[in-house]
Amino acid sequence: MALGIAYDELSSKVMRLTPALRRFLRYAVVGVSTLAFDLVLLYLITEYAGVPYYIATPLAFLVAVSINYLISRRHVFHGTERTVHHGYAYFISIALAGAFVTTMGVAFFVQALGFYYLFARVLIAGLVGIANYLLNLHFNFRVVGHHPGT
Repeated sequence: MALGIAYDELSSKVMRLTPALRRFLRYAVVGVSTLAFDLVLLYLITEYAGVPYYIATPLAFLVAVSINYLISRRHVFHGTERTVHHGYAYFISIALAGAFVTTMGVAFFVQALGFYYLFARVLIAGLVGIANYLLNLHFNFRVVGHHPGT
Protein backbone atom coordinates (compact mmCIF):
# COMPACT_ATOMS: atom_id res chain seq x y z
CA MET A 1 0.00 0.00 0.00
CA ALA A 2 2.91 2.35 0.68
CA LEU A 3 3.88 2.09 -2.98
CA GLY A 4 0.42 3.28 -4.01
CA ILE A 5 0.65 6.24 -1.65
CA ALA A 6 4.13 7.11 -2.92
CA TYR A 7 2.91 6.90 -6.53
CA ASP A 8 -0.10 9.12 -5.77
CA GLU A 9 2.15 11.66 -4.08
CA LEU A 10 4.61 11.64 -6.98
CA SER A 11 1.79 11.90 -9.51
CA SER A 12 0.35 14.87 -7.61
CA LYS A 13 3.73 16.62 -7.60
CA VAL A 14 4.24 16.02 -11.32
CA MET A 15 0.80 17.46 -12.10
CA ARG A 16 1.75 20.67 -10.24
CA LEU A 17 4.74 21.19 -12.53
CA THR A 18 4.40 23.80 -15.20
CA PRO A 19 3.37 22.54 -18.63
CA ALA A 20 6.75 23.59 -20.05
CA LEU A 21 8.59 21.56 -17.41
CA ARG A 22 6.34 18.54 -17.99
CA ARG A 23 7.11 18.79 -21.73
CA PHE A 24 10.84 18.95 -21.02
CA LEU A 25 10.59 15.93 -18.69
CA ARG A 26 8.74 13.96 -21.39
CA TYR A 27 11.50 14.94 -23.82
CA ALA A 28 14.12 13.82 -21.31
CA VAL A 29 12.45 10.41 -20.88
CA VAL A 30 12.25 9.95 -24.65
CA GLY A 31 15.83 11.17 -25.01
CA VAL A 32 17.25 8.86 -22.35
CA SER A 33 15.37 5.92 -23.88
CA THR A 34 16.60 6.60 -27.39
CA LEU A 35 20.11 7.31 -26.04
CA ALA A 36 20.08 3.82 -24.50
CA PHE A 37 19.08 2.41 -27.89
CA ASP A 38 21.78 4.55 -29.54
CA LEU A 39 24.45 3.20 -27.17
CA VAL A 40 23.43 -0.43 -27.70
CA LEU A 41 23.41 0.06 -31.46
CA LEU A 42 26.76 1.88 -31.33
CA TYR A 43 28.27 -0.97 -29.30
CA LEU A 44 26.90 -3.65 -31.64
CA ILE A 45 28.05 -1.85 -34.80
CA THR A 46 31.50 -1.20 -33.34
CA GLU A 47 32.20 -4.43 -31.48
CA TYR A 48 30.41 -7.01 -33.63
CA ALA A 49 30.35 -5.48 -37.10
CA GLY A 50 33.87 -4.07 -36.76
CA VAL A 51 32.91 -0.57 -37.89
CA PRO A 52 35.21 2.14 -36.45
CA TYR A 53 33.56 4.20 -33.69
CA TYR A 54 33.90 7.44 -35.69
CA ILE A 55 31.70 5.93 -38.42
CA ALA A 56 29.41 3.96 -36.10
CA THR A 57 28.70 7.00 -33.89
CA PRO A 58 26.80 9.07 -36.50
CA LEU A 59 25.08 5.94 -37.90
CA ALA A 60 23.71 4.91 -34.52
CA PHE A 61 22.86 8.52 -33.68
CA LEU A 62 20.82 9.05 -36.86
CA VAL A 63 18.86 5.80 -36.42
CA ALA A 64 18.10 6.65 -32.79
CA VAL A 65 17.18 10.25 -33.56
CA SER A 66 14.72 9.10 -36.25
CA ILE A 67 12.98 6.95 -33.64
CA ASN A 68 13.15 9.91 -31.25
CA TYR A 69 11.36 12.09 -33.83
CA LEU A 70 8.42 9.73 -34.16
CA ILE A 71 7.98 9.44 -30.39
CA SER A 72 8.63 13.14 -29.67
CA ARG A 73 6.21 14.35 -32.32
CA ARG A 74 3.40 12.38 -30.74
CA HIS A 75 4.20 12.62 -27.02
CA VAL A 76 6.35 15.72 -26.50
CA PHE A 77 5.58 18.27 -29.20
CA HIS A 78 1.95 17.38 -29.94
CA GLY A 79 0.04 20.38 -31.12
CA THR A 80 2.45 21.37 -33.86
CA GLU A 81 0.88 22.37 -37.14
CA ARG A 82 3.92 21.38 -39.20
CA THR A 83 3.37 18.30 -41.38
CA VAL A 84 5.21 15.08 -40.53
CA HIS A 85 7.45 15.32 -43.59
CA HIS A 86 8.39 18.96 -43.06
CA GLY A 87 8.86 18.39 -39.35
CA TYR A 88 11.14 15.43 -40.02
CA ALA A 89 13.19 17.50 -42.48
CA TYR A 90 13.74 20.17 -39.81
CA PHE A 91 14.32 17.52 -37.13
CA ILE A 92 16.89 15.65 -39.22
CA SER A 93 18.66 18.93 -40.10
CA ILE A 94 19.00 19.72 -36.42
CA ALA A 95 20.00 16.09 -35.80
CA LEU A 96 22.72 16.24 -38.47
CA ALA A 97 24.25 19.21 -36.69
CA GLY A 98 23.94 17.21 -33.47
CA ALA A 99 25.55 14.18 -35.13
CA PHE A 100 28.49 16.33 -36.23
CA VAL A 101 28.96 17.78 -32.73
CA THR A 102 28.50 14.31 -31.23
CA THR A 103 31.04 12.69 -33.55
CA MET A 104 33.62 15.45 -33.09
CA GLY A 105 33.09 15.43 -29.33
CA VAL A 106 33.45 11.65 -29.08
CA ALA A 107 36.55 11.73 -31.29
CA PHE A 108 38.07 14.47 -29.12
CA PHE A 109 37.39 12.66 -25.85
CA VAL A 110 38.70 9.36 -27.25
CA GLN A 111 41.74 10.58 -29.15
CA ALA A 112 42.86 13.56 -27.09
CA LEU A 113 41.84 12.43 -23.62
CA GLY A 114 41.88 8.64 -23.94
CA PHE A 115 38.25 8.10 -22.89
CA TYR A 116 36.36 4.89 -23.73
CA TYR A 117 34.10 5.69 -26.71
CA LEU A 118 30.82 4.78 -24.96
CA PHE A 119 31.69 6.93 -21.94
CA ALA A 120 32.58 9.81 -24.28
CA ARG A 121 29.24 9.36 -26.06
CA VAL A 122 27.32 9.64 -22.78
CA LEU A 123 29.19 12.83 -21.84
CA ILE A 124 28.31 14.47 -25.14
CA ALA A 125 24.67 13.30 -25.01
CA GLY A 126 23.51 15.80 -22.39
CA LEU A 127 24.86 18.83 -24.19
CA VAL A 128 23.57 17.78 -27.60
CA GLY A 129 20.22 16.67 -26.14
CA ILE A 130 19.49 20.02 -24.54
CA ALA A 131 20.55 21.91 -27.66
CA ASN A 132 18.35 19.68 -29.84
CA TYR A 133 15.38 20.17 -27.51
CA LEU A 134 15.66 23.95 -27.60
CA LEU A 135 16.15 24.09 -31.37
CA ASN A 136 13.18 21.79 -32.00
CA LEU A 137 10.98 23.61 -29.49
CA HIS A 138 11.62 27.03 -31.02
CA PHE A 139 12.28 26.39 -34.71
CA ASN A 140 10.81 23.06 -35.71
CA PHE A 141 7.63 22.33 -33.80
CA ARG A 142 7.10 25.97 -32.76
CA VAL A 143 4.98 25.06 -29.78
CA VAL A 144 6.61 27.34 -27.21
CA GLY A 145 3.91 28.44 -24.79
CA HIS A 146 1.34 26.07 -26.30
CA HIS A 147 0.63 23.02 -24.18
CA PRO A 148 -2.39 21.15 -25.53
CA GLY A 149 -3.27 18.04 -23.63
CA THR A 150 -0.71 18.58 -20.86
